[in-house]
Amino acid sequence: MQHEFYMQRALELARQAEQLGEVPVGAVLVYENEIIGEGFNEVIRRNDPSAHAEVQAIRAAGQLIENYRLVNTTLYVTLEPCAMCAGAMTHARIQTLVFGAYDPRTGATGSAIQVLNHPSMNHKAQIIAGVLEEECADLLKQFFRKRREKNSSEKFE
Repeated sequence: MQHEFYMQRALELARQAEQLGEVPVGAVLVYENEIIGEGFNEVIRRNDPSAHAEVQAIRAAGQLIENYRLVNTTLYVTLEPCAMCAGAMTHARIQTLVFGAYDPRTGATGSAIQVLNHPSMNHKAQIIAGVLEEECADLLKQFFRKRREKNSSEKFE
């Protein structure tokens, strides 16, 4: 299925983030079956709290098409977007969001709060949730498990 194809690419990007010590989240922005923007979390590396995967993909696409409006695009992301990213998607006019793992703590498409399709917003996006959910969630769980184990072992050194 098409959604799984692009989500696999987002997972590849998430693994790149992990290799750099970043939380493994990847995003791919697609227009007419062509990737126009990609990104992965780089908040630590760039010292930029806004350098989430979604924002990186949106920025890349905007530069490519030379427009801040990304109408008729689909954003694939391995984790449900936070409030900042959902707001950026709204302002960019992204048509469809496809995400893998739910984020019950900070997910802004309904898990924790509703930002993307909040009734007061003038733009609404279609949301397709749970694409390759298990694989996306497992990547994050393993990352945080390793981080906890590392932090625990450092306490005894």
